[in-house]
Amino acid sequence: MTTEHRNIIIAGAGLGGLTLALCLVRAGFTVTVLEQARTLGEVGAGVQISANGARVLYHLGLADALKAVAFTPERGELRHWQSGETLSSRPLGKESEATFGFPYFHLHRADFHQVLADAVTAAAPGAIHLGAKVARFDQSDDGVTVRTQDGRAFQGDILVGCDGIHSTVRGQLFGPDAPRFTGCVAWRAILPVAPLPPSHVRPVASNWIGLGGHFVHYYVRRGELVNCVGVMEQDEWQAESWSTEGAKAEFLKDFGDWHEDLKILIRNAETCFRWGLFDRDPMPRWGMGRVTLLGDACHAMLPFMAQGAVMAIEDAYTLSQCLAVATNGPAAMRRYEDLRRQRTATVQQMSRNNIQFFHHADIRNLAERMGKHRAAHLWLYGFDVTDQEFTT
Repeated sequence: MTTEHRNIIIAGAGLGGLTLALCLVRAGFTVTVLEQARTLGEVGAGVQISANGARVLYHLGLADALKAVAFTPERGELRHWQSGETLSSRPLGKESEATFGFPYFHLHRADFHQVLADAVTAAAPGAIHLGAKVARFDQSDDGVTVRTQDGRAFQGDILVGCDGIHSTVRGQLFGPDAPRFTGCVAWRAILPVAPLPPSHVRPVASNWIGLGGHFVHYYVRRGELVNCVGVMEQDEWQAESWSTEGAKAEFLKDFGDWHEDLKILIRNAETCFRWGLFDRDPMPRWGMGRVTLLGDACHAMLPFMAQGAVMAIEDAYTLSQCLAVATNGPAAMRRYEDLRRQRTATVQQMSRNNIQFFHHADIRNLAERMGKHRAAHLWLYGFDVTDQEFTT
C-alpha cells in the first residue's frame, strides 16, 4: 500500500460505515468516520446475517462478540397466512456452517452496531466524530475536503459515502434520486419473549406468506426478544422512514384476517413503527474521482431477501482490499464498483421479485418456486467475497 490514498474519510457510522472502517484499519489505513448523530446507536430492529456476511465479520475477528449477542436459527420456514401450515423449510443453523463454512445469525441491530463500534473504537481510538453531519465536499487531484454543518473541515485522500438512502454524498455527486413507492407498507416491532405463551415462537426464521402481504418473525438477542415485520400492500404512501410510530390498532387491523398466532405477537408489542417501501433502479456509477458510495447510498434494496446489511458488508471488504493492493486510489474505487455493481443489482432485482412470491399464496406450484428460491440462496450465501481479483 502506498501513501497516495492512506487517509480515508467515511460519511456515516451505520453498519456499513463501521464495517468499512474496521476493514480499512485492519488493512493499515487511517480512517475518519463522520456521523451526524450525537450519540452512536441503531434503531430497534432485527437484522439477518447470512454466511456470506459472517465470513467477513469472522475475518475481522468478531466471531466471539457476535455469538455473545446473536441467535442462531435452526431453519427458515414458509408458513400459510391463515392455517399456519408449514409450506416449506430450509436448514440454517449447523447446516449453514457445514455447507458454507460460516453461520447464519439473527441480531438486534443495536447489538450488532455496538459490536462494530466497540471494535472500531478499540482499533482506532478517536476515529469516530459525532455530531458531524456532512454538508458538502470538494475534491482535487490531491485529495478531498469534507465540510460539516457545524463548520468543521476534514482532509483526506478518499471519501466514501456510507450515509444511507438519503445520502448527502450521493446527492452532491449525482443529484436527487428517484425512488418509487412499491405499493407496500411495512410494520415492525420488537417484543420480549417472557409474556408470550410457552414455545409460541419457534427457533426459526418464520415467513408467513399471504394474499397482498407477508409477515416475518424471528428471535434476536440470544432469544430474549422477537423481531416482527409485517408488510401489507397499500395504494399510496409518502414518508420513507422506518422510525415513524404507528398505532397498534392499525397494525392489528391490517392483519385482522391472519392467523391468531401473529395477532398475539402484535398485541404484545409495546411500540410499533410503520414505513413505506420504496424501490430504486441500479445506479450505473457509484463514484467520481476520489469519492464513491457504499451500501444503501448506492444500492438500497427492499428487505425481501434479508441482504441489505450483508451487501454493505461485502462492499466494505471489497473496497478495503481494492484500496490495499492498488497504487492509485481512484482506479481502485473503479475496480471496487466493477466487482460489486452486478451482484448488488441482481440482489435488488431478487428482492423486488419476492413481492410477488410472498404476496400470492398460491401453493399449487410452490415446489417449483421453492426450487428457484433455494438456488438463489445458494448463490447468495455461497459467495466468497475474499476470493476475488482486487487489482485493476
